Amino acid sequence: MTVDRLSSPLLSGARRLSALDTVRVRIAMAVDLGLLKPDERLPDTKSVAAALDVSEITVRRGLVSLTDDGVLTRRRGRDGGTYVASQPIRGAVAEISTYADAADEVHQLIDRRLVIETGIVALAARTPAEVDLHVVERLVDRMDTASTWADFHLADEEFHLAVARTTGIAGAVDQLRPVLHDLYRFYLPYPLEYLRGSNREHRSLVNALRDRDAAAAVRVTHDHVHCLHETMFVGLQAQ
Repeated sequence: MTVDRLSSPLLSGARRLSALDTVRVRIAMAVDLGLLKPDERLPDTKSVAAALDVSEITVRRGLVSLTDDGVLTRRRGRDGGTYVASQPIRGAVAEISTYADAADEVHQLIDRRLVIETGIVALAARTPAEVDLHVVERLVDRMDTASTWADFHLADEEFHLAVARTTGIAGAVDQLRPVLHDLYRFYLPYPLEYLRGSNREHRSLVNALRDRDAAAAVRVTHDHVHCLHETMFVGLQAQ
């Protein structure tokens, strides 16, 4: 971990929130923005914990807390589990303001990722390692069949790091990973239909790398990352 990441105003703001609060904020904000729909079932606790990079017990506590707040509801029986409430309480989590206050820093992170990742795919398109391309393609296939946003998110992170490995440059992953990690702290659950569209861009990138078409690879990656300015919560809240 580098010194600039430790002193980042983004991270200093985010670190004011406990792991429990980040679970509450990310799920409640997704509900507030309509990304998670009324009566939608949440993935199992283990998957949510892995996707949000917290412990399962933290997720369980967060879901219970959001149920108490009227954002979620628990159902028993054959179709039991945790669901978005039929009429969820909006604005129930005050800590959402901490994420909203980080908007400028999130936009900076997106731009930082844009610079790094377009450079990576330009290098990867020169002579991509065939064995690594097969790994990347399998991850695209995995995202096509993901049944929840949590499963998709885990494969998405692996995909972008796997693309960096196709460059054959040892430091490529080390450059990209911390930016992804910082940005993923702010990712919310998204509808699967939106994520499927994102995965079509992944497949276009793989095709460009296989064709050794650096211009196409850069173009696809630019559009894929730049749109985060509008599709992450910082863009959705401004609409």
